[in-house]
Amino acid sequence: MTVFSNLSNATNITISLGPTKITIGLWSVFEAALILLLGFVVARLLRHHIVELSSSVKHVWIINEDTAKTVHNMVVLIALFYALKVLGLLDYKVGGSSVSEILSALVVFYSVYVLAKKSKDYLIMHAAPSELPEVQIKAKILYYTLITIAFFIALNIAGLTGRLTTIIAAAGITGIVLGFASQTVIANFISGLFLYSDKPLEIGQAIRLEVEGNVVEGVVEDIRILSTRIRQWDGTLVRVPNEKLFNSNIINLQKFPVRRVDIVVGIAYKEDTSRAIDVIRRTLDEMPLVLAEPEPWIYVTELGDSSVNLSVRAWVPSDKWFDVRTEIVERIKRALDDAGIEIPFPQRVNWFPEPIRIKLEDSDSSNTFIRGGEKF
Repeated sequence: MTVFSNLSNATNITISLGPTKITIGLWSVFEAALILLLGFVVARLLRHHIVELSSSVKHVWIINEDTAKTVHNMVVLIALFYALKVLGLLDYKVGGSSVSEILSALVVFYSVYVLAKKSKDYLIMHAAPSELPEVQIKAKILYYTLITIAFFIALNIAGLTGRLTTIIAAAGITGIVLGFASQTVIANFISGLFLYSDKPLEIGQAIRLEVEGNVVEGVVEDIRILSTRIRQWDGTLVRVPNEKLFNSNIINLQKFPVRRVDIVVGIAYKEDTSRAIDVIRRTLDEMPLVLAEPEPWIYVTELGDSSVNLSVRAWVPSDKWFDVRTEIVERIKRALDDAGIEIPFPQRVNWFPEPIRIKLEDSDSSNTFIRGGEKF
């Protein structure tokens, strides 16, 4: 694009845009600049006023800094539209579409974008805590649906729909190649839809799964169209593609409100198992987070190499499982120690079919042998 000033006429400016020449009066330029300046000033004042107002209103999801920025941009766009109208540039063609059509398409798309974003924020902010994970997913689906519709409406307003159809038809072979290349993307998208309908997990729940031989365990941070984010117990974030997540065995650790704690306690063979069970049962009864129904179950599960193993099973709230399990182990150990019940360590008795000879060295460096309990 080349711009030439017509020096022969001091009141006009001639702009050459390819084969088209547009003559603009200096007064029109001054008027357009004044409109733009006024638009920027009004936009800044409105933005500042809305930001101040957001600190004192009740409906913060409507009146906030994001709304102030949106109003600012809309005022600037309107000022630009009228400035171009004064200059007579709205009818100028860019790629077969007039400037007015392109600006109208931008305004429509931006307006729907703002509406979609505000709708998503409204749904999330007014959702009940128990329904928040599901509402977040529905809000995202609504958001992307409105954005997609707005995109095609904007293309139609700009007069690019027919041209886009021609390009897509001409690129049929390329589309097939890209289709094969994007199999993973499509598979992740479809798997994400299946995960939403199946609901094996929700945002905020603790899960355990195996992905390519690696065990992933943590809290679900976000469920997106193509992948799911899981925050592991060590604070690291793992991104799992929805296809792999859908095809793996998902263990939901918080699907139900209660979860069982399983602990194995070993006591010495000389101890009374009934007495040990009573001590453990009393310890569990003193813990408020251990449910009375279903009641704890304590029984002899195995006669081990070094101990009699007792299985302890108690039901606790799922969201407190780890803390309660840790406390149960600590309290059982302390209660058994106070009751004088021995928790043995692994021991092994070696028996020899024939007496063995043991060499002893005394202070005078003489050698003494023991065999069969006799010294010689």
